[in-house]
Amino acid sequence: MKAIRSREVAVLGAGSWGTALALVMARKGLGVRLWGLPAQVAALQREGQNRRYLPGIAFPDALTPMADLEAAVAGAAEILVAVPSHAFRGVLERLAEAGTPSERLSWATKGLEPGSGRLLSQAAEALFPDQRSFAILSGPSFAGEVAHGLPTAVAVASADPEHSKRLADLLHCDAFRAYTHNDIIGLQVGGAAKNVMAIGAGIADGLGFGANTRAALITRGLAEIMRLGRALGARNETFMGLAGMGDLVLTCTDDQSRNRRLGLALARGQDLERARAEIGQEVEGVATTAVLRGRALELGIEMPITDQIHRVLFEGVDTRTAVQELLGREQKPEIA
Repeated sequence: MKAIRSREVAVLGAGSWGTALALVMARKGLGVRLWGLPAQVAALQREGQNRRYLPGIAFPDALTPMADLEAAVAGAAEILVAVPSHAFRGVLERLAEAGTPSERLSWATKGLEPGSGRLLSQAAEALFPDQRSFAILSGPSFAGEVAHGLPTAVAVASADPEHSKRLADLLHCDAFRAYTHNDIIGLQVGGAAKNVMAIGAGIADGLGFGANTRAALITRGLAEIMRLGRALGARNETFMGLAGMGDLVLTCTDDQSRNRRLGLALARGQDLERARAEIGQEVEGVATTAVLRGRALELGIEMPITDQIHRVLFEGVDTRTAVQELLGREQKPEIA
């Protein structure tokens, strides 16, 4: 095994988010290897930018696109996975087969494992049973703003304080502030579930229900996220921070959010597949809605917003009917 070169980092996933994070570290002078699929990498190398997702932002000399996964991770001080949740397990399987040390593994993927509904940390633990720690990045962060160097703050969590500090140090700079954390469950639940609520916010705004409705949906959506988080072992205070309320507000209120845009399209009467095709990038909230609803039923947790979004996405229920059913629920105390 090659020795770890402390100034080199591998970012796995050359979409908008992976590229943005690679840009942050490369601008600090770190050597960054950005791994992607061969055709994708060929375009990145030829054009010196990610024209599809982040057009006009030139790559620093320190950023090297690579299509060879083993070469990309060899000797890297940190391996940061930034692929969509449906591709997460496949990438980790390849890393495990290559004998990649797990203590250097972190991810910025937001979602749950499709099918099983497990947290991504549980999927990682199954593939790396001897792991000492993983680190997870989450928080309110649109890739385009990060790539343009606009001020952003995120949270980085690990069960090992040294690991969270190492990843935070690699990312932290004048325009990108990384706070350390230790609630890996809370960061994962918040990062996944906020996408579901953003679909709901898009639906409500698309139907013209106004700011009052949006604020109520965000607040009650946070209550759902906290109920699920507590049942899975997260801490309440995590959801008051960047990876909870911060990410939820961002994703529910700005049209840079693909999940919010999906909700807006559904409210206009578009069908799900056409809306996803027009967005042209992964909309994590669709698969996450099914997974969250399944986990809520399994755990006996009430998640009415998630239930109604599931009905719209997968059961053919009209968006206006779904919102009216939410508003028509039985009166109850806000805090029970």
